[in-house]
Amino acid sequence: MDQRIIDLYDDYTHGGMNRRTFLDRLAAMVGSVAGATALMPVLQNNYAHAQTVPEGDARITAEMVDIPGAQGLKGYLVKPKAGGDKLPTVIVIHENRGLNPHIKDVTRRMATEGFIALGVDYLSPMGGTPADEEKGREMIGQLKQPDVISYGKAAVAYLKGRPDSNSKVGAIGFCWGGGAVNNLAVNEPNLSAGLAYYGGQPKAEDVPKIQAALMLHYAGLDERINAGIPAYDAALKQAGKTYEIHLYEGANHAFNNDTNAARYDKDAADRAWQRTVAFLKKNLG
Repeated sequence: MDQRIIDLYDDYTHGGMNRRTFLDRLAAMVGSVAGATALMPVLQNNYAHAQTVPEGDARITAEMVDIPGAQGLKGYLVKPKAGGDKLPTVIVIHENRGLNPHIKDVTRRMATEGFIALGVDYLSPMGGTPADEEKGREMIGQLKQPDVISYGKAAVAYLKGRPDSNSKVGAIGFCWGGGAVNNLAVNEPNLSAGLAYYGGQPKAEDVPKIQAALMLHYAGLDERINAGIPAYDAALKQAGKTYEIHLYEGANHAFNNDTNAARYDKDAADRAWQRTVAFLKKNLG
């Protein structure tokens, strides 16, 4: 697909324009309204593919739970059926659409790797993630940063205090969730590991507060997010933090999302996932 189309869609999904403007520009690119309409199923997520690990997989148990410490906050808790009495734990933070079927699938995948995984619905205090992605993006835009941080801290406390937890907590986030992981690392000293997939970076002056080991995954074609890499890298290095940066050349923003045909990059996603699991096992025990 023409990279200009993917870039246009990325701009649209991150609040750069409204739907009508996006469709008008897309139609101008491809030559017709019919052509633009035909492309939409390829550009949008198809959650029929969000079953890498099915809900009823025999290796796991899954349920929605209330997360204490933040009124109305809920999460999708997935646990492996085997692995011991005390397991490492991981928060999974969604993109800017909320806790959708894809992120639930990622949460289940994490559990099959031996972690207690909690997919936090950051929209649950506002009524929960809607089926309409447009509405989900609007609701994400209404979240206040202090609340996002407090929800993350509540999730850390919940997982750390569970009787089946080894008291070590990591967090993995994608897109909006990647930025949320970076900010959680700044504000939560009890976070042991943070993994941000193509996420926005915190302010350089806040980097010394980070205690967690970090792994940062970036897409080579993601100019919007990648503009912040040099300053973040320099601040982490200067502060003596434990971190890794991985850049996947030729990959687009959201390359891990296998429900999105236009941007999913299997090679990059597989390599990033292998690194992610190894990093979590190393830092969470």
